[in-house]
Amino acid sequence: MNDQTDTDKMNGADSLVQTLLDSGLDTCFTNPGTSEMHFVAALDHVPGMRSILVLQEGVATGAADGYYRMAGKPACTLLHLGPGLANGLSNLHNAKKAGSGVVNIVGEHAVTHIELDAPLTSDIEGIARPVSHWVHTSLSAADVGADAARAVQAANVAPGQVATLMLPSDTAWNEGGTVAPALEPAVRPAFDAAALAEAVAALSGPDSLLLLGGAALSAEMLEVAGRIAAKTGCKLLSEWANARQERGAGRVVVNRVPYPIDQALETLAPFKRIVLVGARAPVGFFAYPNKPAILTAEGTQITNLCTTGQDIEAALAALCSGADATGTAPAHVAEASTPDKPSGPLEPGGIAQALARSIPEDAIIVDEAITTGRAFFPATAGAPKHTWVNNCGGSIGYGMPVAIGAAVACPDRKVMALVGDGSAMYTVQALWTMAREGLDITIVIFANRVYKILRGELTNVGVSNAGPKAMDMLSLDQPTLEFAQMAKSMGVEATQVSDCEALELAIETGLAHKGPYLIEAVM
Repeated sequence: MNDQTDTDKMNGADSLVQTLLDSGLDTCFTNPGTSEMHFVAALDHVPGMRSILVLQEGVATGAADGYYRMAGKPACTLLHLGPGLANGLSNLHNAKKAGSGVVNIVGEHAVTHIELDAPLTSDIEGIARPVSHWVHTSLSAADVGADAARAVQAANVAPGQVATLMLPSDTAWNEGGTVAPALEPAVRPAFDAAALAEAVAALSGPDSLLLLGGAALSAEMLEVAGRIAAKTGCKLLSEWANARQERGAGRVVVNRVPYPIDQALETLAPFKRIVLVGARAPVGFFAYPNKPAILTAEGTQITNLCTTGQDIEAALAALCSGADATGTAPAHVAEASTPDKPSGPLEPGGIAQALARSIPEDAIIVDEAITTGRAFFPATAGAPKHTWVNNCGGSIGYGMPVAIGAAVACPDRKVMALVGDGSAMYTVQALWTMAREGLDITIVIFANRVYKILRGELTNVGVSNAGPKAMDMLSLDQPTLEFAQMAKSMGVEATQVSDCEALELAIETGLAHKGPYLIEAVM
Protein backbone atom coordinates (compact mmCIF):
# COMPACT_ATOMS: atom_id res chain seq x y z
CA MET A 1 0.00 0.00 0.00
CA ASN A 2 1.53 3.38 -0.94
CA ASP A 3 1.76 6.48 1.24
CA GLN A 4 -1.58 7.75 -0.09
CA THR A 5 -3.18 5.11 2.11
CA ASP A 6 -1.17 6.02 5.18
CA THR A 7 -3.70 6.61 7.97
CA ASP A 8 -2.58 10.21 8.58
CA LYS A 9 -2.91 11.18 4.91
CA MET A 10 -5.75 8.94 3.75
CA ASN A 11 -8.89 10.69 2.62
CA GLY A 12 -12.38 9.28 2.94
CA ALA A 13 -12.52 8.00 -0.64
CA ASP A 14 -9.30 6.01 -0.25
CA SER A 15 -10.55 4.48 2.99
CA LEU A 16 -13.81 3.58 1.25
CA VAL A 17 -12.14 1.69 -1.59
CA GLN A 18 -9.73 -0.16 0.70
CA THR A 19 -12.53 -1.12 3.09
CA LEU A 20 -14.66 -2.42 0.25
CA LEU A 21 -11.74 -4.53 -0.99
CA ASP A 22 -11.02 -5.86 2.50
CA SER A 23 -14.71 -6.78 2.78
CA GLY A 24 -14.51 -8.90 -0.37
CA LEU A 25 -16.04 -6.41 -2.80
CA ASP A 26 -13.73 -5.94 -5.78
CA THR A 27 -16.00 -4.97 -8.71
CA CYS A 28 -17.68 -1.62 -9.32
CA PHE A 29 -20.08 -0.65 -12.13
CA THR A 30 -19.71 3.08 -12.50
CA ASN A 31 -21.34 6.16 -13.97
CA PRO A 32 -19.67 8.92 -11.95
CA GLY A 33 -20.03 12.71 -11.89
CA THR A 34 -18.28 15.61 -10.18
CA SER A 35 -19.23 14.55 -6.65
CA GLU A 36 -17.63 11.14 -7.18
CA MET A 37 -14.28 12.27 -8.59
CA HIS A 38 -12.35 11.45 -5.43
CA PHE A 39 -13.67 7.88 -5.56
CA VAL A 40 -12.52 7.76 -9.20
CA ALA A 41 -9.07 9.01 -8.17
CA ALA A 42 -8.94 6.46 -5.34
CA LEU A 43 -9.17 3.65 -7.90
CA ASP A 44 -5.60 4.55 -8.88
CA HIS A 45 -4.38 5.16 -5.31
CA VAL A 46 -5.73 1.85 -3.99
CA PRO A 47 -5.16 -1.06 -6.42
CA GLY A 48 -7.48 -4.04 -6.72
CA MET A 49 -10.90 -2.68 -7.65
CA ARG A 50 -12.17 -3.54 -11.13
CA SER A 51 -14.11 -0.52 -12.34
CA ILE A 52 -16.45 -0.93 -15.31
CA LEU A 53 -17.88 2.14 -17.00
CA VAL A 54 -21.50 2.15 -18.15
CA LEU A 55 -23.39 4.81 -20.07
CA GLN A 56 -26.63 4.73 -18.09
CA GLU A 57 -27.22 4.03 -14.42
CA GLY A 58 -29.82 1.32 -15.03
CA VAL A 59 -27.05 -0.67 -16.70
CA ALA A 60 -24.88 -0.28 -13.60
CA THR A 61 -27.56 -1.43 -11.17
CA GLY A 62 -28.67 -4.30 -13.42
CA ALA A 63 -25.07 -5.44 -13.87
CA ALA A 64 -24.57 -5.47 -10.10
CA ASP A 65 -27.72 -7.62 -9.82
CA GLY A 66 -26.41 -10.13 -12.38
CA TYR A 67 -22.99 -10.19 -10.74
CA TYR A 68 -24.44 -11.18 -7.36
CA ARG A 69 -26.65 -13.90 -8.85
CA MET A 70 -23.63 -15.64 -10.36
CA ALA A 71 -20.74 -14.69 -8.04
CA GLY A 72 -22.68 -15.03 -4.79
CA LYS A 73 -21.13 -11.83 -3.45
CA PRO A 74 -21.97 -8.14 -3.94
CA ALA A 75 -20.55 -5.68 -6.43
CA CYS A 76 -20.96 -1.97 -5.97
CA THR A 77 -22.30 0.77 -8.17
CA LEU A 78 -21.01 4.35 -8.29
CA LEU A 79 -23.84 6.78 -9.08
CA HIS A 80 -24.04 10.55 -9.40
CA LEU A 81 -26.27 12.23 -6.81
CA GLY A 82 -30.04 11.78 -6.63
CA PRO A 83 -30.79 11.90 -10.37
CA GLY A 84 -28.13 9.27 -11.10
CA LEU A 85 -29.57 7.00 -8.44
CA ALA A 86 -33.07 7.66 -9.80
CA ASN A 87 -31.98 6.51 -13.25
CA GLY A 88 -30.95 3.18 -11.71
CA LEU A 89 -34.08 2.58 -9.61
CA SER A 90 -35.85 0.26 -12.05
CA ASN A 91 -33.13 -2.37 -11.95
CA LEU A 92 -32.58 -1.86 -8.22
CA HIS A 93 -36.25 -2.80 -7.85
CA ASN A 94 -35.53 -5.98 -9.83
CA ALA A 95 -32.42 -6.68 -7.73
CA LYS A 96 -34.36 -6.27 -4.50
CA LYS A 97 -37.07 -8.67 -5.67
CA ALA A 98 -34.39 -11.16 -6.78
CA GLY A 99 -32.66 -11.09 -3.39
CA SER A 100 -29.43 -9.75 -4.87
CA GLY A 101 -26.81 -8.09 -2.71
CA VAL A 102 -25.80 -4.69 -4.11
CA VAL A 103 -23.83 -1.84 -2.53
CA ASN A 104 -24.68 1.53 -4.07
CA ILE A 105 -22.18 4.34 -3.51
CA VAL A 106 -23.98 7.59 -4.29
CA GLY A 107 -22.20 10.93 -4.35
CA GLU A 108 -23.74 13.82 -2.44
CA HIS A 109 -22.95 17.53 -2.28
CA ALA A 110 -20.56 18.66 0.42
CA VAL A 111 -22.43 19.29 3.65
CA THR A 112 -21.89 23.06 3.37
CA HIS A 113 -23.25 23.05 -0.19
CA ILE A 114 -26.52 21.24 0.48
CA GLU A 115 -28.03 24.27 2.23
CA LEU A 116 -27.49 26.37 -0.92
CA ASP A 117 -30.03 24.24 -2.85
CA ALA A 118 -27.88 23.97 -5.97
CA PRO A 119 -29.56 22.50 -9.08
CA LEU A 120 -28.63 18.86 -8.34
CA THR A 121 -29.62 18.96 -4.68
CA SER A 122 -32.23 16.30 -3.85
CA ASP A 123 -33.47 14.00 -1.11
CA ILE A 124 -31.16 11.11 -1.98
CA GLU A 125 -32.09 9.05 1.06
CA GLY A 126 -35.76 9.48 0.16
CA ILE A 127 -35.06 8.27 -3.38
CA ALA A 128 -33.07 5.30 -2.12
CA ARG A 129 -35.41 3.93 0.55
CA PRO A 130 -38.07 2.24 -1.63
CA VAL A 131 -35.47 0.04 -3.34
CA SER A 132 -33.01 -0.39 -0.47
CA HIS A 133 -32.96 -2.49 2.68
CA TRP A 134 -30.24 -0.30 4.25
CA VAL A 135 -29.69 3.44 3.71
CA HIS A 136 -27.06 5.66 5.33
CA THR A 137 -25.16 8.93 4.75
CA SER A 138 -21.57 9.28 5.95
CA LEU A 139 -21.05 12.34 8.14
CA SER A 140 -17.24 12.66 8.08
CA ALA A 141 -14.14 11.20 6.45
CA ALA A 142 -13.47 9.30 9.66
CA ASP A 143 -16.84 7.53 9.35
CA VAL A 144 -16.58 6.41 5.74
CA GLY A 145 -14.63 3.18 6.24
CA ALA A 146 -16.86 1.88 9.02
CA ASP A 147 -19.97 2.87 7.06
CA ALA A 148 -18.68 0.98 4.01
CA ALA A 149 -18.07 -2.17 6.06
CA ARG A 150 -21.62 -1.97 7.43
CA ALA A 151 -22.98 -1.49 3.89
CA VAL A 152 -21.27 -4.68 2.68
CA GLN A 153 -22.50 -6.55 5.75
CA ALA A 154 -26.07 -5.37 5.03
CA ALA A 155 -25.81 -6.41 1.37
CA ASN A 156 -24.78 -9.92 2.45
CA VAL A 157 -27.86 -10.52 4.60
CA ALA A 158 -29.53 -13.59 3.07
CA PRO A 159 -30.62 -13.99 0.39
CA GLY A 160 -29.01 -10.64 -0.51
CA GLN A 161 -29.98 -7.02 0.13
CA VAL A 162 -29.61 -3.62 -1.50
CA ALA A 163 -27.51 -1.25 0.61
CA THR A 164 -27.17 2.41 -0.38
CA LEU A 165 -24.42 4.60 1.09
CA MET A 166 -24.37 8.34 0.40
CA LEU A 167 -20.91 9.92 0.36
CA PRO A 168 -20.89 13.75 0.63
CA SER A 169 -17.99 15.02 -1.45
CA ASP A 170 -16.20 16.62 1.52
CA THR A 171 -16.19 13.30 3.37
CA ALA A 172 -14.47 11.89 0.30
CA TRP A 173 -11.79 14.57 -0.09
CA ASN A 174 -11.07 15.33 3.58
CA GLU A 175 -8.18 13.53 5.26
CA GLY A 176 -8.76 11.37 8.30
CA GLY A 177 -10.14 8.32 6.55
CA THR A 178 -9.67 5.02 8.35
CA VAL A 179 -9.87 1.54 6.82
CA ALA A 180 -12.43 -0.56 8.72
CA PRO A 181 -12.18 -4.33 9.13
CA ALA A 182 -14.67 -6.58 7.35
CA LEU A 183 -17.74 -7.46 9.39
CA GLU A 184 -19.04 -11.00 9.74
CA PRO A 185 -22.11 -11.70 7.61
CA ALA A 186 -25.32 -12.53 9.41
CA VAL A 187 -26.17 -16.23 9.71
CA ARG A 188 -29.28 -17.36 7.82
CA PRO A 189 -32.18 -17.76 10.27
CA ALA A 190 -33.47 -21.28 10.83
CA PHE A 191 -36.52 -22.51 8.95
CA ASP A 192 -39.85 -22.87 10.76
CA ALA A 193 -39.28 -26.16 12.59
CA ALA A 194 -42.78 -25.95 14.05
CA ALA A 195 -44.19 -26.33 10.53
CA LEU A 196 -42.10 -29.38 9.62
CA ALA A 197 -44.54 -32.07 10.74
CA GLU A 198 -47.39 -30.35 8.87
CA ALA A 199 -45.20 -30.03 5.77
CA VAL A 200 -44.24 -33.72 5.83
CA ALA A 201 -47.87 -34.75 6.22
CA ALA A 202 -49.00 -32.38 3.45
CA LEU A 203 -46.77 -33.92 0.78
CA SER A 204 -48.68 -37.03 -0.14
CA GLY A 205 -49.88 -37.85 -3.64
CA PRO A 206 -50.38 -35.86 -6.85
CA ASP A 207 -52.79 -33.39 -5.22
CA SER A 208 -49.89 -32.02 -3.16
CA LEU A 209 -47.23 -29.58 -4.38
CA LEU A 210 -43.75 -28.62 -3.25
CA LEU A 211 -43.30 -25.05 -4.50
CA LEU A 212 -39.66 -23.95 -4.70
CA GLY A 213 -37.80 -20.67 -5.00
CA GLY A 214 -34.51 -18.99 -4.14
CA ALA A 215 -31.64 -21.29 -3.14
CA ALA A 216 -33.95 -24.32 -3.44
CA LEU A 217 -33.33 -24.16 -7.20
CA SER A 218 -29.62 -25.01 -7.02
CA ALA A 219 -28.64 -28.33 -8.56
CA GLU A 220 -28.03 -29.90 -5.15
CA MET A 221 -31.31 -28.72 -3.63
CA LEU A 222 -33.28 -29.78 -6.72
CA GLU A 223 -31.91 -33.30 -6.29
CA VAL A 224 -33.23 -33.34 -2.71
CA ALA A 225 -36.60 -32.06 -3.93
CA GLY A 226 -36.60 -34.82 -6.55
CA ARG A 227 -36.08 -37.43 -3.81
CA ILE A 228 -39.04 -36.01 -1.88
CA ALA A 229 -41.21 -36.10 -5.01
CA ALA A 230 -40.22 -39.70 -5.78
CA LYS A 231 -41.06 -40.86 -2.26
CA THR A 232 -44.27 -38.89 -1.65
CA GLY A 233 -45.72 -38.58 -5.14
CA CYS A 234 -46.00 -34.81 -4.77
CA LYS A 235 -45.56 -32.49 -7.73
CA LEU A 236 -42.75 -29.94 -8.07
CA LEU A 237 -43.05 -26.39 -9.39
CA SER A 238 -41.13 -23.15 -9.01
CA GLU A 239 -42.24 -19.57 -8.94
CA TRP A 240 -42.66 -17.93 -12.34
CA ALA A 241 -39.63 -15.68 -11.87
CA ASN A 242 -36.44 -17.02 -10.29
CA ALA A 243 -33.16 -15.30 -9.61
CA ARG A 244 -31.23 -18.39 -10.66
CA GLN A 245 -32.27 -21.93 -11.55
CA GLU A 246 -30.01 -24.83 -12.50
CA ARG A 247 -31.37 -26.85 -15.39
CA GLY A 248 -30.50 -29.34 -18.13
CA ALA A 249 -29.77 -33.01 -18.66
CA GLY A 250 -29.07 -34.89 -15.45
CA ARG A 251 -30.81 -32.34 -13.26
CA VAL A 252 -34.29 -32.48 -11.73
CA VAL A 253 -36.81 -30.74 -13.97
CA VAL A 254 -38.96 -28.14 -12.25
CA ASN A 255 -41.38 -26.17 -14.40
CA ARG A 256 -42.68 -22.76 -13.41
CA VAL A 257 -46.11 -21.54 -12.39
CA PRO A 258 -47.25 -19.92 -15.67
CA TYR A 259 -47.38 -16.14 -16.03
CA PRO A 260 -50.76 -15.93 -17.87
CA ILE A 261 -53.39 -15.92 -15.15
CA ASP A 262 -55.77 -18.43 -16.74
CA GLN A 263 -52.95 -20.92 -17.27
CA ALA A 264 -51.72 -20.38 -13.71
CA LEU A 265 -55.18 -21.01 -12.28
CA GLU A 266 -55.50 -24.19 -14.32
CA THR A 267 -52.03 -25.41 -13.30
CA LEU A 268 -52.62 -24.85 -9.58
CA ALA A 269 -56.26 -26.00 -9.44
CA PRO A 270 -55.51 -29.70 -8.68
CA PHE A 271 -53.48 -29.02 -5.54
CA LYS A 272 -55.15 -29.32 -2.14
CA ARG A 273 -51.92 -28.94 -0.17
CA ILE A 274 -48.89 -26.77 -1.00
CA VAL A 275 -45.59 -26.58 0.90
CA LEU A 276 -43.48 -23.47 0.32
CA VAL A 277 -39.68 -23.66 0.44
CA GLY A 278 -38.02 -20.41 -0.60
CA ALA A 279 -41.19 -19.38 -2.44
CA ARG A 280 -44.24 -17.22 -1.77
CA ALA A 281 -47.83 -18.36 -2.12
CA PRO A 282 -48.73 -17.75 -5.79
CA VAL A 283 -50.45 -14.48 -6.68
CA GLY A 284 -51.09 -12.80 -10.02
CA PHE A 285 -48.76 -10.17 -11.41
CA PHE A 286 -51.74 -7.85 -11.82
CA ALA A 287 -55.39 -7.55 -10.88
CA TYR A 288 -57.85 -8.39 -13.65
CA PRO A 289 -61.61 -7.79 -13.80
CA ASN A 290 -63.59 -10.80 -12.58
CA LYS A 291 -60.48 -12.93 -12.01
CA PRO A 292 -58.90 -13.89 -8.68
CA ALA A 293 -55.57 -12.41 -7.60
CA ILE A 294 -54.80 -15.45 -5.42
CA LEU A 295 -53.94 -18.25 -7.82
CA THR A 296 -54.42 -21.28 -5.58
CA ALA A 297 -57.76 -23.07 -5.39
CA GLU A 298 -60.11 -22.04 -2.61
CA GLY A 299 -59.45 -24.02 0.55
CA THR A 300 -55.88 -25.01 -0.38
CA GLN A 301 -53.76 -25.75 2.68
CA ILE A 302 -50.55 -23.76 2.41
CA THR A 303 -47.61 -24.53 4.70
CA ASN A 304 -44.76 -22.01 4.70
CA LEU A 305 -41.80 -24.13 5.82
CA CYS A 306 -38.99 -21.77 4.82
CA THR A 307 -38.75 -18.27 3.37
CA THR A 308 -36.10 -17.32 0.83
CA GLY A 309 -34.00 -15.66 3.54
CA GLN A 310 -34.03 -18.65 5.88
CA ASP A 311 -31.95 -21.83 5.86
CA ILE A 312 -33.34 -23.53 2.74
CA GLU A 313 -30.72 -26.28 2.69
CA ALA A 314 -31.60 -27.38 6.21
CA ALA A 315 -35.34 -27.13 5.48
CA LEU A 316 -35.15 -29.43 2.46
CA ALA A 317 -32.87 -31.86 4.29
CA ALA A 318 -35.33 -32.05 7.19
CA LEU A 319 -38.27 -32.46 4.83
CA CYS A 320 -36.44 -35.23 2.96
CA SER A 321 -35.60 -37.01 6.20
CA GLY A 322 -39.15 -36.60 7.54
CA ALA A 323 -40.54 -38.14 4.36
CA ASP A 324 -38.06 -41.03 4.66
CA ALA A 325 -36.75 -40.12 1.19
CA THR A 326 -33.03 -39.80 1.91
CA GLY A 327 -32.06 -42.98 0.06
CA THR A 328 -34.62 -42.61 -2.71
CA ALA A 329 -33.51 -41.93 -6.28
CA PRO A 330 -34.80 -38.51 -7.40
CA ALA A 331 -37.78 -38.26 -9.72
CA HIS A 332 -38.11 -36.04 -12.79
CA VAL A 333 -34.42 -36.13 -13.79
CA ALA A 334 -34.07 -34.72 -17.30
CA GLU A 335 -32.64 -36.98 -19.97
CA ALA A 336 -30.42 -35.51 -22.62
CA SER A 337 -32.45 -34.68 -25.71
CA THR A 338 -31.97 -32.73 -28.90
CA PRO A 339 -35.07 -31.57 -30.78
CA ASP A 340 -35.36 -31.78 -34.54
CA LYS A 341 -33.77 -29.02 -36.55
CA PRO A 342 -36.37 -26.25 -36.93
CA SER A 343 -37.27 -24.67 -40.24
CA GLY A 344 -39.47 -21.94 -41.59
CA PRO A 345 -40.27 -18.44 -40.33
CA LEU A 346 -39.41 -17.45 -36.79
CA GLU A 347 -42.09 -18.35 -34.25
CA PRO A 348 -41.83 -19.28 -30.54
CA GLY A 349 -41.79 -23.06 -31.01
CA GLY A 350 -39.11 -23.03 -33.70
CA ILE A 351 -37.02 -20.52 -31.76
CA ALA A 352 -37.23 -22.77 -28.69
CA GLN A 353 -35.99 -25.71 -30.76
CA ALA A 354 -33.06 -23.69 -32.10
CA LEU A 355 -32.10 -22.64 -28.58
CA ALA A 356 -32.37 -26.19 -27.23
CA ARG A 357 -30.03 -27.39 -29.99
CA SER A 358 -27.53 -24.58 -29.35
CA ILE A 359 -27.19 -24.09 -25.58
CA PRO A 360 -23.61 -25.07 -24.67
CA GLU A 361 -22.58 -26.90 -21.51
CA ASP A 362 -22.47 -24.62 -18.44
CA ALA A 363 -24.05 -21.67 -20.25
CA ILE A 364 -25.83 -18.86 -18.42
CA ILE A 365 -29.17 -17.94 -20.00
CA VAL A 366 -30.53 -14.50 -19.09
CA ASP A 367 -34.18 -14.54 -20.09
CA GLU A 368 -36.11 -11.38 -20.90
CA ALA A 369 -37.85 -12.80 -23.94
CA ILE A 370 -41.29 -12.00 -22.46
CA THR A 371 -44.03 -13.46 -24.72
CA THR A 372 -41.66 -15.13 -27.20
CA GLY A 373 -39.93 -16.95 -24.36
CA ARG A 374 -42.90 -18.80 -22.92
CA ALA A 375 -42.13 -21.82 -25.13
CA PHE A 376 -38.45 -21.98 -24.13
CA PHE A 377 -38.61 -23.83 -20.80
CA PRO A 378 -40.12 -27.17 -21.88
CA ALA A 379 -37.97 -27.35 -25.03
CA THR A 380 -34.68 -26.75 -23.20
CA ALA A 381 -35.16 -29.16 -20.27
CA GLY A 382 -32.88 -31.78 -21.86
CA ALA A 383 -30.23 -29.36 -23.14
CA PRO A 384 -26.72 -29.53 -21.67
CA LYS A 385 -26.48 -28.36 -18.05
CA HIS A 386 -27.00 -24.61 -17.76
CA THR A 387 -28.18 -21.80 -15.47
CA TRP A 388 -31.41 -19.92 -16.20
CA VAL A 389 -31.89 -16.37 -14.90
CA ASN A 390 -35.28 -14.60 -14.79
CA ASN A 391 -36.55 -11.10 -14.08
CA CYS A 392 -37.96 -11.25 -10.55
CA GLY A 393 -39.22 -7.67 -10.32
CA GLY A 394 -41.11 -7.33 -13.59
CA SER A 395 -39.50 -4.02 -14.58
CA ILE A 396 -38.24 -4.38 -18.13
CA GLY A 397 -34.77 -3.47 -19.34
CA TYR A 398 -32.99 -5.91 -17.04
CA GLY A 399 -31.72 -8.53 -19.53
CA MET A 400 -28.63 -7.02 -21.10
CA PRO A 401 -27.36 -5.34 -17.89
CA VAL A 402 -27.77 -8.58 -15.92
CA ALA A 403 -25.90 -10.40 -18.69
CA ILE A 404 -23.00 -7.97 -18.20
CA GLY A 405 -22.82 -8.78 -14.50
CA ALA A 406 -23.05 -12.52 -15.16
CA ALA A 407 -20.25 -12.38 -17.73
CA VAL A 408 -18.01 -10.37 -15.40
CA ALA A 409 -18.67 -12.82 -12.56
CA CYS A 410 -18.13 -15.93 -14.73
CA PRO A 411 -15.67 -15.08 -17.53
CA ASP A 412 -15.15 -18.78 -18.29
CA ARG A 413 -18.83 -19.42 -19.08
CA LYS A 414 -20.86 -18.56 -22.19
CA VAL A 415 -23.66 -16.07 -21.54
CA MET A 416 -26.77 -15.82 -23.71
CA ALA A 417 -29.16 -12.88 -23.31
CA LEU A 418 -32.63 -13.46 -24.78
CA VAL A 419 -34.39 -10.11 -24.96
CA GLY A 420 -37.55 -8.65 -26.44
CA ASP A 421 -37.11 -5.58 -28.63
CA GLY A 422 -39.18 -3.32 -26.38
CA SER A 423 -37.18 -4.37 -23.33
CA ALA A 424 -33.87 -3.96 -25.15
CA MET A 425 -34.47 -0.28 -25.83
CA TYR A 426 -34.62 0.53 -22.10
CA THR A 427 -30.93 -0.27 -21.59
CA VAL A 428 -29.52 -0.55 -25.11
CA GLN A 429 -26.42 1.31 -23.84
CA ALA A 430 -25.38 -2.00 -22.29
CA LEU A 431 -24.03 -3.04 -25.70
CA TRP A 432 -21.31 -0.39 -25.48
CA THR A 433 -20.05 -1.74 -22.15
CA MET A 434 -20.09 -5.31 -23.51
CA ALA A 435 -17.85 -4.19 -26.37
CA ARG A 436 -15.58 -2.07 -24.19
CA GLU A 437 -15.00 -4.95 -21.77
CA GLY A 438 -14.89 -7.68 -24.45
CA LEU A 439 -17.56 -9.68 -22.62
CA ASP A 440 -18.43 -13.11 -24.00
CA ILE A 441 -22.19 -12.58 -24.47
CA THR A 442 -24.43 -13.70 -27.32
CA ILE A 443 -27.50 -11.46 -27.44
CA VAL A 444 -30.67 -12.47 -29.28
CA ILE A 445 -33.16 -9.63 -29.79
CA PHE A 446 -36.65 -10.88 -30.68
CA ALA A 447 -37.86 -8.10 -32.95
CA ASN A 448 -41.61 -8.54 -33.28
CA ARG A 449 -41.75 -4.73 -33.39
CA VAL A 450 -44.60 -4.51 -30.92
CA TYR A 451 -45.16 -4.57 -27.17
CA LYS A 452 -46.81 -7.95 -27.65
CA ILE A 453 -47.24 -8.64 -23.96
CA LEU A 454 -49.25 -5.43 -23.61
CA ARG A 455 -51.52 -6.39 -26.48
CA GLY A 456 -52.33 -9.52 -24.53
CA GLU A 457 -52.80 -7.50 -21.34
CA LEU A 458 -55.22 -5.20 -23.15
CA THR A 459 -57.50 -8.19 -23.60
CA ASN A 460 -56.86 -9.50 -20.09
CA VAL A 461 -58.10 -6.30 -18.45
CA GLY A 462 -61.31 -6.48 -20.45
CA VAL A 463 -60.68 -4.13 -23.38
CA SER A 464 -62.35 -5.80 -26.35
CA ASN A 465 -62.70 -2.87 -28.75
CA ALA A 466 -59.22 -1.35 -28.91
CA GLY A 467 -59.01 1.24 -31.66
CA PRO A 468 -56.12 2.52 -33.78
CA LYS A 469 -54.88 4.99 -31.15
CA ALA A 470 -54.63 2.26 -28.51
CA MET A 471 -52.87 -0.13 -30.88
CA ASP A 472 -50.49 2.61 -31.97
CA MET A 473 -49.33 3.00 -28.35
CA LEU A 474 -48.25 -0.67 -28.38
CA SER A 475 -46.33 -0.75 -31.69
CA LEU A 476 -42.59 -0.30 -32.30
CA ASP A 477 -42.50 0.04 -36.07
CA GLN A 478 -42.90 3.76 -36.72
CA PRO A 479 -39.96 4.03 -37.30
CA THR A 480 -38.56 0.49 -37.29
CA LEU A 481 -35.80 -0.19 -34.78
CA GLU A 482 -32.65 -1.60 -36.41
CA PHE A 483 -30.79 -3.46 -33.67
CA ALA A 484 -28.02 -4.89 -35.83
CA GLN A 485 -27.11 -1.37 -36.92
CA MET A 486 -27.28 -0.04 -33.34
CA ALA A 487 -25.05 -2.85 -32.13
CA LYS A 488 -22.43 -2.23 -34.79
CA SER A 489 -22.38 1.48 -33.94
CA MET A 490 -21.42 0.51 -30.36
CA GLY A 491 -18.70 -1.94 -31.39
CA VAL A 492 -20.68 -5.19 -31.23
CA GLU A 493 -20.62 -7.66 -34.11
CA ALA A 494 -24.19 -8.26 -35.31
CA THR A 495 -26.40 -9.94 -37.85
CA GLN A 496 -30.09 -10.04 -38.72
CA VAL A 497 -32.08 -13.25 -39.35
CA SER A 498 -35.70 -14.00 -40.23
CA ASP A 499 -36.00 -17.82 -40.24
CA CYS A 500 -35.21 -20.67 -37.87
CA GLU A 501 -32.35 -22.17 -39.89
CA ALA A 502 -30.56 -18.82 -40.02
CA LEU A 503 -31.17 -18.25 -36.30
CA GLU A 504 -29.55 -21.54 -35.32
CA LEU A 505 -26.55 -20.82 -37.53
CA ALA A 506 -26.26 -17.29 -36.11
CA ILE A 507 -26.36 -18.58 -32.52
CA GLU A 508 -23.58 -21.04 -33.32
CA THR A 509 -21.56 -18.20 -34.86
CA GLY A 510 -22.17 -15.97 -31.86
CA LEU A 511 -21.16 -18.64 -29.37
CA ALA A 512 -17.97 -19.34 -31.32
CA HIS A 513 -17.16 -15.63 -31.37
CA LYS A 514 -14.99 -14.30 -28.54
CA GLY A 515 -16.73 -11.20 -27.27
CA PRO A 516 -20.25 -9.84 -27.68
CA TYR A 517 -22.34 -10.83 -30.68
CA LEU A 518 -25.90 -9.66 -31.37
CA ILE A 519 -28.56 -11.46 -33.41
CA GLU A 520 -31.62 -9.51 -34.44
CA ALA A 521 -34.35 -12.11 -34.94
CA VAL A 522 -37.04 -10.40 -37.03
CA MET A 523 -40.41 -12.01 -36.44
